[in-house]
Amino acid sequence: MSIAWSDSTPIYRQLRDRVVAMILDGVLKPGDPLPSVRQVSGDFQINPITVSKAYQELVDENLVEKRRGLGMYVSDGAPEALLKSERERFLRDEWPQLRARLVRLGLDLKQLLADAAKEDHS
Repeated sequence: MSIAWSDSTPIYRQLRDRVVAMILDGVLKPGDPLPSVRQVSGDFQINPITVSKAYQELVDENLVEKRRGLGMYVSDGAPEALLKSERERFLRDEWPQLRARLVRLGLDLKQLLADAAKEDHS
């Protein structure tokens, strides 16, 4: 897991978002263990409390489960739940702004998609 920290968002939130991305990308699958708090803290030179806070958010969202004495594991159904919530968030928060920008710039979405498809086949 390689991370470049941004000053605009709390580190625990960036770490949480990185784990979410790894689950969505299939890097972490249901039943896979997360690296220990101590390991992540040492690897990235961040406070263990910061790592614990990120992991606790994932637990609170039922994406990760604590197994006493064993560590944290990706929950069954986490990828599907994340995909659903991320799609809803995109449609609610990002799509209206993106759509408005396309309109403002006079860009045609169908043409953009057609151009992208051509580039993919090149």
